[in-house]
Amino acid sequence: MATDPTEQLVRLFAEESRVRAFAAVALGSESAEQVARAAGLSPRETAVALRRLREQGVVGAGDGGELGIAYGLFRQYARAAAERAGDPRAAGDPASGDTRADMVLRTFVRDGRLVRLPAWWTRKKLVLRHIAEQTFEPGVEYPERTVNEKLRAWCEDSDDIDHVTLRRYLVDLHHLHRSDGVYRRPARAPHGEAADSA
Repeated sequence: MATDPTEQLVRLFAEESRVRAFAAVALGSESAEQVARAAGLSPRETAVALRRLREQGVVGAGDGGELGIAYGLFRQYARAAAERAGDPRAAGDPASGDTRADMVLRTFVRDGRLVRLPAWWTRKKLVLRHIAEQTFEPGVEYPERTVNEKLRAWCEDSDDIDHVTLRRYLVDLHHLHRSDGVYRRPARAPHGEAADSA
């Protein structure tokens, strides 16, 4: 019988060194040496923790060998958990309670992925706000590499937009504030956003 992903994660993160190594990667450490420094672990503890995190697929390496979090995997686990719980958003389809907004979002966002951006500006703003709210916690600072990883996951199934364009839209619309290569989602939506309709 297949093990529940939630149980796998609980077991994986039951070890403090793995949690510290994971947190260091999430906060921008790109190499084992940087992880060891940021997490306060010995080189051996770091190597063991990173090996386990890679085996479970929660940490991976980019083209240049830099470490990164596999955010797509966590989204898959969240969708599977929602499915088991009977959540109407289990398939990754938005359900905000606003019928018109949900219809627009379901057209352009499927299975937690951006299919394409709407041509109409009001709809485009709605989709971009949804992406910002689903991807970034208010007030949390994200290094550019992390922002890129998170937005790449949204663009995987889209032919007409990439993560750089998506990031620029989010900054231009003030869903993300950028300063010295660090991004932060403001605690409140930009003025007038909540009032926009599809």
